[in-house]
Amino acid sequence: MAETSCRTGIRLGFKLRTTPPGSNNYILFILTLYTFRKMFLIFVVVIVAVVLFLICSFIVLFWRSADADLLLLFKEKFGRGPESLKGQVAWITGASSGIGEYIAYELARAGCRLILSARRRDELERVRSACLREAAGQLTADDILVQVLDVQDFESHKSLVIKVLEHFTKIDILINNAGCSQRAKWMDIELDVDRTLFEINVLGPVSLSQVVLPHMMKRNRGTIVIVSSMVGKLGLPHSRSYNGTKSAVQAYFECLRTEVADNNISITIACPGPTFSNLFLHAATSKHNEKLGRAMSRTEKRMTTDLCAHYIVTALANKLYEVWIAQQPWLAILYIQQYIPDLGRWILMKFGNKYLMKMREG
Repeated sequence: MAETSCRTGIRLGFKLRTTPPGSNNYILFILTLYTFRKMFLIFVVVIVAVVLFLICSFIVLFWRSADADLLLLFKEKFGRGPESLKGQVAWITGASSGIGEYIAYELARAGCRLILSARRRDELERVRSACLREAAGQLTADDILVQVLDVQDFESHKSLVIKVLEHFTKIDILINNAGCSQRAKWMDIELDVDRTLFEINVLGPVSLSQVVLPHMMKRNRGTIVIVSSMVGKLGLPHSRSYNGTKSAVQAYFECLRTEVADNNISITIACPGPTFSNLFLHAATSKHNEKLGRAMSRTEKRMTTDLCAHYIVTALANKLYEVWIAQQPWLAILYIQQYIPDLGRWILMKFGNKYLMKMREG
């Protein structure tokens, strides 16, 4: 019996010196322990396999269908909707077309009172009329104020804020959407182009926000939204000035976020990817005061303007810090760039830039 037990112990991988008579309980314990270990290992393997399957399935679904970052998608489904902003006063710059125009429609449907600003009064009046229709009786003509604004005219910002406050007595939301894009090779761009875009895309929002902020701080509430771009996170070709200014404006307002948190003022930075708009019509080139003047082709792979605006307003309603709004593969590249920077840059250099240039050619 002892010899048999020893052989069993050796087969089980245990070193048993002797098996005295009456030690069957000990052998049974060893066998039970061995069986339990095998079952535990099988259980662990099954759990790992299931988790890997779920992760792979999620990655495949995310790659195929996601068009915004995970937190924004979650908030869009389970968080506060645009209707939670009803009754608030929102000032939108660059509201005469593109993303700014559709943000105005989204907020009008939510019942927000609006200030619409841009350089073209006739286009602002068109958007104002459309907002009244979209509001479906929630707003009157006095609830939508048209205020012509040139973001480069810094001296005018203070007087415009005074006019807005005289009309509405408050500003709950400031959406800095006005901006200018640019297309040209890095080496060909005149420095004046960089200066102009820096004034429009960076100093314009900074100046207007700096004038609005004292009012928000006095009321101890408010939200400032910056409509940036995914190029604020990624370096893409033929957009030197645009890349640089979008990265800069994000840094400016990240700094502001840390200083106004105690004043109950939230900062939301939206980073859209390729979206349908008239961005290329007014985009700068390599030469000062020259415009690209190209319309986007409907065959290009871009997000619709209304969906992009809906995501931005959802981010605003849920006071999210930074959101990414882009179709694939750009959304996945943003994630890779954020968490595995070297791999993200390698992908952009190898594949992303060629894909982007092909898309831009439409």
